[in-house]
Amino acid sequence: MQFNSRAIALLLALCVSAITTAFLSLVPGITTTATVIAFVLAFSSSYILARLILEFLFFRQIENIYISLKRIKDSELALRGKASSINPLKRIDREISNFAKSKEKEIEELKERENFRREFIADVSHELKTPIFAAQGFVHTLLDGAIHDKEVRKKFLKKAAKSLDALDLLVQDILTISQIESGEIKMHFENFDMRGICTEILDQLDGKAEKKGVELKMSKKYKEPIIVRGDYRRIYQVMLNLISNAIKYTKKGGEAKIKFEDAANDKIRISVSDNGRGIPESDISRIFERFYRVDKSRSREKGGTGLGLSIVKHILESHDSEIFVESQYKVGSTFYFELTKANYIDKVEEGWEEQEDYA
Repeated sequence: MQFNSRAIALLLALCVSAITTAFLSLVPGITTTATVIAFVLAFSSSYILARLILEFLFFRQIENIYISLKRIKDSELALRGKASSINPLKRIDREISNFAKSKEKEIEELKERENFRREFIADVSHELKTPIFAAQGFVHTLLDGAIHDKEVRKKFLKKAAKSLDALDLLVQDILTISQIESGEIKMHFENFDMRGICTEILDQLDGKAEKKGVELKMSKKYKEPIIVRGDYRRIYQVMLNLISNAIKYTKKGGEAKIKFEDAANDKIRISVSDNGRGIPESDISRIFERFYRVDKSRSREKGGTGLGLSIVKHILESHDSEIFVESQYKVGSTFYFELTKANYIDKVEEGWEEQEDYA
């Protein structure tokens, strides 16, 4: 039941007039007319007095408090429905409760951001120290006299350059993630051949795979271009990262395979599989975090910044997609995602070339 100053004043007036009339009826000689007049007078005076007190000393002040609260609270917590039909006490209680919940949520988010900021700074500092200290050590060794030995000089300069290249790669990856999250990097969507991207990357990494003793394969299901909609450059970066990881973590004599499958809602599923050492179940939920490594010592030996999969995750989220992983420890892993098929008339236009099959 909803109450306002008018309803409460009416109830109080009825009660007062009823009690007054009841007492007067007990007095001998009181006529019915006098009783009615007393009832009307008692009701009128009680109603006016109660209404004034409630309206000006109580409800009006609550309304002012409510208006002030409404001005400072978040817009998403704005009062729903008609404010005038709600009991001011209940309304202000509800608004204070919502306001408190909103601020509690903001505090929790700020705490999470602060923890993330501390962890991110600690991770970046740790990752930066490794290449900086390595290059610093090589340079100081040369300055201490080793520069006069031609063989040592060349060897140390190469190692210092390698450490600086790793540092540059790390900085570039950090900037890429930061720019994607802040919206500085905009995705430029166009139609392109997914199979062509994969063929180009396989050509690029063929020497690396051969040196590692890993066989590269690509599904033969599609004999024509696989036209998808997305940012060519960023999807190229996604596939380069996934295929490089497949080669990197596959044991000698193993294989890395790319597969294309039709998916629901007019999409194509692209998967990259390997039969390497796999990922422990306890680590699967964290592999897309910044700087997270399943095996820190071995991963550092193999190179990489620890940001590759995090960049992949961000790029695919910008494509309204998501990266998934299925892995069995010491058996292998499969990373996959989906892209929307492009609508086009001629599947093979002028300029398309038949792609080489890797099998």
